[in-house]
Amino acid sequence: MQNSPQDYCSMERANTSLARTKSEQLAETVEAAFKSPMNSDGVSEGGSGGTLSGKSSKRLTTAASPGGNKNIHIRKSRSAQMKFELDDVNSGAALSRASSASLGFSFSFTGFNMPPDEIADSMTFSDDDIRKSIYTFFLMILHCLLAYGWSPISMVVAAEDLEAGMRKQKFQTEPSLPIYLKFRDVTYKVIIKGLTSTEEKDILNGISGSVDPGEVLALMGPSGSGKTTLLNLLGGRLNQPTVGGSITYNDRPYSKFLKSRIGFVTQDDVLFPHLTVKETLTYAALLRLPKTLTKQQKQKRAMDVIRELGLERCQDTVIGGSFVRGVSGGERKRVCIGNEIIINPSILFLDEPTSGLDSTTALKTVQLLQDMAEGGKTVVTTIHQPSSRLFHKFDKLILLGKGSLLYFGKSSEAMLYFSSIGCNPLIAMNPAEFLLDLANGNINDVSVPSELEDKVQIGNSDAGKRKGKPSPAVVHEYLVEAYETRVAVKEKKKLMVPIPLDEEVKAKVSSLKRQWGASWWQQYTILFCRGIKERRHDYFSWLRITQVLSTAIILGLLWWNSDPNSLKGLQDQAGLLFFIAVFWGFFPVFTAIFTFPQERAMLSKERAADMYRLSAYFLARTTSDLPLDLVLPVLFLLVVYFMAGLRMSAAPFFLTMLTIFLSIIAAQGLGLAIGATLMDLKRATTLASVTVMTFMLAGGYFVKRVPVFVSWIRYMSFNYHTYNLLLKVQYKHMTPVLNGMRIDSGLTEVSALVAMVFGYRLLAYISLRRMKLCAQ
Repeated sequence: MQNSPQDYCSMERANTSLARTKSEQLAETVEAAFKSPMNSDGVSEGGSGGTLSGKSSKRLTTAASPGGNKNIHIRKSRSAQMKFELDDVNSGAALSRASSASLGFSFSFTGFNMPPDEIADSMTFSDDDIRKSIYTFFLMILHCLLAYGWSPISMVVAAEDLEAGMRKQKFQTEPSLPIYLKFRDVTYKVIIKGLTSTEEKDILNGISGSVDPGEVLALMGPSGSGKTTLLNLLGGRLNQPTVGGSITYNDRPYSKFLKSRIGFVTQDDVLFPHLTVKETLTYAALLRLPKTLTKQQKQKRAMDVIRELGLERCQDTVIGGSFVRGVSGGERKRVCIGNEIIINPSILFLDEPTSGLDSTTALKTVQLLQDMAEGGKTVVTTIHQPSSRLFHKFDKLILLGKGSLLYFGKSSEAMLYFSSIGCNPLIAMNPAEFLLDLANGNINDVSVPSELEDKVQIGNSDAGKRKGKPSPAVVHEYLVEAYETRVAVKEKKKLMVPIPLDEEVKAKVSSLKRQWGASWWQQYTILFCRGIKERRHDYFSWLRITQVLSTAIILGLLWWNSDPNSLKGLQDQAGLLFFIAVFWGFFPVFTAIFTFPQERAMLSKERAADMYRLSAYFLARTTSDLPLDLVLPVLFLLVVYFMAGLRMSAAPFFLTMLTIFLSIIAAQGLGLAIGATLMDLKRATTLASVTVMTFMLAGGYFVKRVPVFVSWIRYMSFNYHTYNLLLKVQYKHMTPVLNGMRIDSGLTEVSALVAMVFGYRLLAYISLRRMKLCAQ
């Protein structure tokens, strides 16, 4: 049904009359507020309501509200209200707040600072005179605005529209797929292998619980109680045959799809030390956010996270590490959290996010988690001895002791439950401390339940008592039994209740398709740039540059202007060329050995979150080292080549350089293969030392005639092929045979080195594939 023009005119007249009516009511209210007499205590003597005083901080509030016309919609907010503290009327604060709230202008009466000698000469005014002057001034402004057609309703609506436009929605409140997490009778065992036998050790014993979207579940317990193990199981980080029970997400088992919906903050801050805060979060956004977003949108999301976490001041500061000075511990922890919440996860797991933080920073961190939960996220965190303020911010609580469940339920009801089983603190203490004491079996300053006393007296053994109180083992057994008999059955029944979600939403969780945030080529380019930025500090450190240049200068001085035309000079230059082959074979091997063992924690973390494919990481990691690895050899050769008087021609110089480059890449592949296969620096260094020494001895300089049964070693040695190539480059124009070796084009040696370049790297990649880095 459409309204006629007459209806619209009548509606407009109604709006105008309503606006004028509200304006007049506003003026009358202010007039009444100013005219009401005050006693000496600042309390209004007029009116039939209760008294208003500054101590009680009561306020007279007047708000514009809609009349009977249904076509007028006025939104209520603080900006539509005028608040007056009657205690401040004499000082003019009421007028300032009234003007800010209703007129949209700001009038400030801050007073004047007058010298003492001028105060006596100034004219004194009574309180009534000051109140009347302010009242007259306010009414004059109000009537002028009404005369020019000002409408308080339209101003309120416009102010709220402006406020809503300026108020930006936080990223953590953005809608996401709701995930209901349930786990029932979860068990976990580890197998300890000895020399003669194997032993099974129980880590978790039948843990049950649940957490819904909008809730924060805290896992509490003493050290070694199984908190981190349970968190890893719930987050899908442990998938072993020794895991028992059921863990469901929206009543579905764990699937690879959940990797893109789960955020997991580890206890250790695993970050690249030489990247800045902004670079760290930007790379995470580029790799993890969906492909549907552009690069600019992903970078903007990273900046939103920085502002949300309060990291603007340190966004251009490097993360730092053990030997690199960087951001503080609290800022580093917030960066780790930002790495995970940048994807707007449906469920967030955190392993002791407040450890090592001061109380204020810890409170801000937990408040951030609570804000995320209020946005519809599911949050699960382990916590180690929180303060009382932190404890009361958790919605649910799981208390573990020696791998057993001592309590599951609302955190606000934990003290009531333990009081019901006879465990009460005898002194005022932090609830978290009280619960941890119970989990440790420590009942000092705790009332002993009568059932527990009777149980110990019936046993009548010294083992069951300790200084007249039950031992920790007896206390633990009593708490486990009390929970099983009083609470466990009821909580397990709650787990059987179906979740309030459609089958279509539930089916999304069970999707087997993995969601990558970038294509393979994008992953490669991003990781390539990140690798160069991270490792350029190590490659171009003054220590390494000094090492290479000092070695080059010493070699140049020892072989200064050597003459290859004589036999002695030829043998001297052959020794120099062999040292160059050994040096640039030894140096890259021991540099590349540390690559994968040092980045294992980062690789495991990022692969578990499906940030990139392993092939993209491996290729980017190996190729990003090449530009850095080739700078120092150029400086080395520029010094040695001309000081030693090697063949002065452009072609031999560049061929020598290419030969060294090929040797470096082959030697680097060997180091990568050894490091990826062993993943242990001590064992890898030992194996590399033996291998490089063997290759050096079989390189063709020390031993010319190698026994047949070990002659195959020299063909696996990159030193052997590099040395032969250098000899052929330098002396091809002089003699067809040198030291029993035929001087040819060197195609055989080049082919052997190229095969080593790809063969060693393929072995390293296969070794990484077999490492089971949480996700493949």
